Amino acid sequence: MQDDKLRLIEAVLFAAEEPLTAAEVQRHAGLAESVLPHLTVLADQYAGRGIELVARGGRWHFQTAADLAHILRREREVARKLSRAAVETLAIIAYHEPVSRAEIEAIRGSQVARGTIDVLMEAGWVRPAGRRETPGRPLTYATTADFLTHFGLETRRDLPGVDDLRAAGLLEPVDMALEAALLSPDEAGEEACEGAEDGAGEDAESAD
Repeated sequence: MQDDKLRLIEAVLFAAEEPLTAAEVQRHAGLAESVLPHLTVLADQYAGRGIELVARGGRWHFQTAADLAHILRREREVARKLSRAAVETLAIIAYHEPVSRAEIEAIRGSQVARGTIDVLMEAGWVRPAGRRETPGRPLTYATTADFLTHFGLETRRDLPGVDDLRAAGLLEPVDMALEAALLSPDEAGEEACEGAEDGAGEDAESAD
């Protein structure tokens, strides 16, 4: 009976068009008890094989083993790439969510174009996260489960830190916008002020 349940859950996940939560797997399989223990067993059974069962953002799906992905990857033309502003905005949302447009602009130090967040929402990586209980009740934004799935993250705790990004060469030369995205708005503001003071000092020396 145990094997029959595992096979049923395996079939549900295989046939699914998108990742499923444990509750969705349970409903599709028509089981009364929680399927989490069975999902864990299946994940262990598939560990180390060409296909793995993984959980991303609380949703389960089969994927190609990470160490084989580069062999199967195909080059394809991307009709629409994310702009630099969109990448920076996505990074800020991921590290500071829930965050409002004004807070995003404060961290970036520049305005966010009207369509930038729309593009991220169309990609399925960003969603509205409710309104902040402050004057004006600004709308806030957060990342989605699809964001975690696309970037191979189980939770937001798996996001790399500044040191990790620099060690990987992603901040060489230092990308100030992305590095600022990892700072709190107050810290980012302080660094901006320090930079402005240093610049003023250099200008004064040049004038002398």
